[in-house]
Amino acid sequence: MHNPFGELIGLKIQHQDNNSSTLTLEVTPHLMNPHKVAHGAVLYALADTGMGAALYPSLSEGELCATIEIKMNYFAPVFDGNLVCHTQVINRGKKVANLESELKQGDKLVAKASGNYSIFTPSGKRQ
Repeated sequence: MHNPFGELIGLKIQHQDNNSSTLTLEVTPHLMNPHKVAHGAVLYALADTGMGAALYPSLSEGELCATIEIKMNYFAPVFDGNLVCHTQVINRGKKVANLESELKQGDKLVAKASGNYSIFTPSGKRQ
C-alpha cells in the first residue's frame, strides 16, 4: 500500500504477514525535536504504521482499518541510528483489533505501544 507520509519520514516495511509486521526507520536530523532527540511523533508514526501493516493482511476485500486509539510509552531518548518496530496482533474481533508494538534500537527497548483499531466496510467512496 502506498504511504506518502511513511515515505516522507523514511519508514520501511521489512516484514508483513497476517498478524505481525516489522518496520524500520533511520533517524535523521530532520526527524529531531528542538532538543536534538527523535521527535516522539516519529516513534508514534512508526508504531501506528506497524500496527496497520500487521492488521491489513487479515482484512477481507472491501474492508478498511483505522486507528481508534494508541497508548505510547517512551523509555529512552533516540539520538540517531536505526529503529526497528515489531508489531503483533493481540486480538482481532469482527469490528475491533488490539495490537502491540515494541520499538527497539539494537537490543534496547526505547518505546512500547498498545493500540485499538476499527475494522469496517466504508459505505461510500470519497471523491
